Amino acid sequence: MDLSVNYLGLKLKNPIIIGSSGLTNSVEKIKELEKNGAAAVVLKSLFEEQIAIEAEFESSKNEFDYPEAIDYIKAYSKQNSIGNYLELIQKAKATVKIPIIASINCITSGNWTDFAQKIEQAGADALEINVSLLPSDSEKTSEKNEKIYFEITEKIKKTIKIPIALKMSHYSAGLANLIKKLSWTKNIDSFVLFNRYYSPDIDIVNLKITSSAVFSSPNDIATSLRWIVLLSEEIETDIAASTGIHTGKDAIKQLLAGATAIQIVSAIYEKGPKYINTILEEIKVWMQKNNFENIDNFRSKIHYDKNININVFERIQFMKHFGSIE
Repeated sequence: MDLSVNYLGLKLKNPIIIGSSGLTNSVEKIKELEKNGAAAVVLKSLFEEQIAIEAEFESSKNEFDYPEAIDYIKAYSKQNSIGNYLELIQKAKATVKIPIIASINCITSGNWTDFAQKIEQAGADALEINVSLLPSDSEKTSEKNEKIYFEITEKIKKTIKIPIALKMSHYSAGLANLIKKLSWTKNIDSFVLFNRYYSPDIDIVNLKITSSAVFSSPNDIATSLRWIVLLSEEIETDIAASTGIHTGKDAIKQLLAGATAIQIVSAIYEKGPKYINTILEEIKVWMQKNNFENIDNFRSKIHYDKNININVFERIQFMKHFGSIE
């Protein structure tokens, strides 16, 4: 069985990518992931906010009579954080054979875009831009929010030559139109659908804010699956499925929907790197049973199978699809 795919212009031995997380923050962990079948990894993100906060923290620990010293400490702290990240890229590239995709988590098109060139020079095979856009500002229109995607990707494209993936939010008044227009810019080589946000909860005993479930659940696959079905034939750009993919069956669904690659995190946290082999074996068994020799034989199959009505993915009301009440 040939499980290889082409994603971001990179030849991957299979479609399983380990997404940006603590699973990919060291060379030792990346080696273990490669050993167990991962086709590529997205490094744990370098956060725009993290860099700024670290710089402020370092400068606040020292008091000087002249402002130049504070500026120097801020600059050093910023470069040191970036330096650690670049070192991880270099060591990972020297140690493993699978592609190393760097990741930046951002909310603006500010000075952090200068880091992209250094990431490229360090040897990263691609860069994933994780735009954490939550439209919670009541003073901002949807147009202003969505403009951020265009500003960031345009600025990055002018800076580097390696492929760019855009991991984006599903929050949008016109998501299909937004993704299509972004694909037209040719600044993006892949869309990653979608971001998984930190989800707050409230502790009613201690009256404080806590976090809800950290890991995704299998039910979370529904959102990305819907949009990959609806978008994969509308754009020529690669699409990577993310969030809620816990089994080989989940991966097969996303490939049938039109995904080029699959990003997995929670299932590997819960079951360990060896579980990658289980997922791959599930895919192989299913392919053999259905006489598919390679991924391209069935990727996006539901779009050209006359027996499948993809219009059901546009249904948003239960009764609208399953019946009517008079």
